[in-house]
Parts: sequence; C-alpha cells; structure tokens
Amino acid sequence: MKYTVILCLVFTLNLFAQGKIDGFYRGKGNVLTAIGAGFEDYKSYYAGKEQLDLQRTAYYINIFAAYGITKDLDVQVALPYIASDENKNLQDVSLFLKYRFLNVKNEKHALELSLGSGVSTPVSDYKLGGLNDIGQQATVIDTRFLVHYQYNYNWFVTAQSGYAFKSNPTPNSIPFTLKLGTTQNSWYFDVYYDYQHSFGGIDYRGTPFPQDFRALGSDFNKVGTTIFKSITNNLGTYTSASYILSGRNTFEGPAYSFGLTYDFKKTDPKQ
Repeated sequence: MKYTVILCLVFTLNLFAQGKIDGFYRGKGNVLTAIGAGFEDYKSYYAGKEQLDLQRTAYYINIFAAYGITKDLDVQVALPYIASDENKNLQDVSLFLKYRFLNVKNEKHALELSLGSGVSTPVSDYKLGGLNDIGQQATVIDTRFLVHYQYNYNWFVTAQSGYAFKSNPTPNSIPFTLKLGTTQNSWYFDVYYDYQHSFGGIDYRGTPFPQDFRALGSDFNKVGTTIFKSITNNLGTYTSASYILSGRNTFEGPAYSFGLTYDFKKTDPKQ
C-alpha cells in the first residue's frame, strides 16, 4: 500500500473527526506531515432531537504530524485553527499514541489489532455560548481499539471504537467508525461511517437556562469519502467530503476539505 495515504484517514478535520487513528503504520524513524484546509456548510441544527432551521458556515486550517517510534508504535499530533463567524482561534491540540499488538499475514491477507490512547485539550480561551462555538473547552482522554484487515494489500476494512473521558461538565462518549478503502497505483479511495453517542448532558435550548455549553451532549451519524493522489514518492494531495445525517445537538449538512502531505521516509514502513 501507499503508506503516505494514511494521512487522509486521520487528518481530515471536521469538528467530529473520522476516527482518531488509522490502521496503517509509518515505520520506524519515518515522519509524516500535512497541512490542510476546509469548510463546513451546515443547513440545519438538531436541538436535542428537534431539527431547527439554523445554519452555519465555518472554515478551518489544520497542521498534522506523525512519527514512527518503532514499526509497531506511532505518535501523532494535530492542531486546528477554526473560524466560525466572529469566533476565530486555535482550537484543541491532540496527541495520540497507537500500538499494534497483533500482526498476522500471508501473501493475500493481513489482520492487525491495535490499541490507541491520547489526549486533547484547548490551547486558547475561545468563546462559548452559541452555535458558532468552535469547541467545548473540554480536555478529553480518548482510548481506542482498532481492527484492520487487508485483502491482497490493495483493499482494506477498518473498524474502531472505544471510550472518551471528558472533563466535567462535558459528557463522556462512545465513538464508532467503519471504513472501507482501496489503493490503485498512485490513487487511494475510501468511504466511511462515523458515529458518536454521548452519555447524558443537556440539550440546546433546554434547561437549565442560561446554559453552560460545555455540558451539551452531542450524538451524530456521519458518512464521508476521501480521495488521495501521490504526486511523488514523498508528496501527495487529498480531498474529502462528509455529511452529517442526523444526531443530537449537532448540525446537519456537508463539509469539505483538501490538503497536501509530505512523507519524510527513512525506512520501509514494514520494517
């Protein structure tokens, strides 16, 4: 597989990311970097479960880097800048470790199991109190279990889930992501389904009032796709699109992003 493409699996940033980790590893000593941009063009908002005619457009820039500590251990960091109406600031920096503890393969099949754990926390005092908020000012400790299967080393399916522990009063949540994809020569393509369920929390325009927006519970169902093209052995470009279908205290509508990746390769990722 073209290992540079894994950036697309973790880098695309909506406020709800398409899985915190991916099923591919960089290789010992390799560094993957990227910069991307995008926008969200949401058409309505679910206040609790009630759909309201409230729109929002937001723009963002994200920087990302991942490093292969060993062939089975990666570390990654990301930091976005988001602009939504008058709310413009750096959002939450995230740091994640991913460890592959099982790797069974033959000529056509590969099955890998991984564990991931990370933390995200605000790096600026961005404002809270409305639908243009760029986050919830929450520190999150995220744990993930991931199953990654490859067929003929050109097709793959990845499933991940776990538990997100969030600082009070933001409710904890369970995520789930299922992704299918393929690589063909210098091209990569995937489709995915992303889900989040929060435990409790308050609803927008609910009680108590005035509301503490850190305490909103957010659920969503989202689908999306990513296309990546290698330009050289190190440089690549991607574009992606997603659509939030439904949820609780979340917007409904599309989001789009694009960006460039650069892979500083020192070793074969399999090594």
